[in-house]
Amino acid sequence: MYLESLATSVPDCRLTQAECWERFRSSRAATRLSLGARGLVRRVLLGNSGIDTRHFALPPDEALFDMDAEALNKAFEAEAPPLGENALRDALEQAELRPADLDALIVCTCTGYLCPGLSSFIAERTRLRRDACLLDLAGLGCGAAIPSMRTAAGLLAADPAARVAVVAVELCSAAYYMDEDPGVIISACLFGDGAAAAVFSAQPAPGRHRFHGFDSFHLPEERGGLRFENHGGKLRNRLAQSVPAVAATAVSRLRARRPAPLSALPAGAPPEDASAQPHCITHGGGRLVLDALGPALGDAPLAEARTVLRRHGNLSSPSVLFALREYLDTAAARPPKGGLWLASFGAGFSAHSCACDCD
Repeated sequence: MYLESLATSVPDCRLTQAECWERFRSSRAATRLSLGARGLVRRVLLGNSGIDTRHFALPPDEALFDMDAEALNKAFEAEAPPLGENALRDALEQAELRPADLDALIVCTCTGYLCPGLSSFIAERTRLRRDACLLDLAGLGCGAAIPSMRTAAGLLAADPAARVAVVAVELCSAAYYMDEDPGVIISACLFGDGAAAAVFSAQPAPGRHRFHGFDSFHLPEERGGLRFENHGGKLRNRLAQSVPAVAATAVSRLRARRPAPLSALPAGAPPEDASAQPHCITHGGGRLVLDALGPALGDAPLAEARTVLRRHGNLSSPSVLFALREYLDTAAARPPKGGLWLASFGAGFSAHSCACDCD
């Protein structure tokens, strides 16, 4: 399948990590933590996390710190649809399409629960056709964008004349939770809000990026190290110290069986003849995660993922699409000879990948 456009959107509220610390240190939420826990918050927010700024739909202040589960989910219902809508409208404008041109909308999120799903709200706001196919993917955590793209590829294989949009939306601020657990504290200091939207078709065109070779790798025995738990109705993120190593293991397994870049193969050559190395674009996760991924991916610099992390923090599912947008904005018109290779990972523990070439 082929990428027609890709757009991103973030909330207006943008805070530095130091500003987040100043808001937290003077809050009632800080007084509910032990001295050691408050010290950890300070070290993460003011230390070398790889993050300069984050965007928030729900700014970190007393109102957020005191929200119960019902209030958080109502905030998600109010703020997530316009954030997704903004990204989708920008993507449609880039592709010179109208909302009526979309045949399907796939939305992934893990930071709030709605029934009907977030796709219904975004479809209504964007005025999609009433017969457009709406699909919601939940429970895939930070890795969800690439499985959503894989679903889009399946829809396009069934109907090559269709156009399909994938929208990844996360309001991590609507999943705010804080207690004494170090993983919970670190999570609260790393995640930010954002949305990304991509429009795909089955139609090739000069310069259009082609996605193929989707793959997944699951480590359910590691599920306890990275997942949401329900605590008093709230989402509580478990984040184990082992996550960087587990992510590196899973992603390196996918890299070892990646497909050859179609554009790099001489006519008639088998896939194994292609030796060109791809340019790797991944979900950020965090600085320690990227530091572990780089060596596992042949010392890949992962520059785009680090840039997204620095500007936005960990955006969960939209992160890899933000990184792809960063690449498209800064790279030459054509991908390198080895093509691109995208990877995302998260709760489960699961990792996902796909290859990308340019016609």
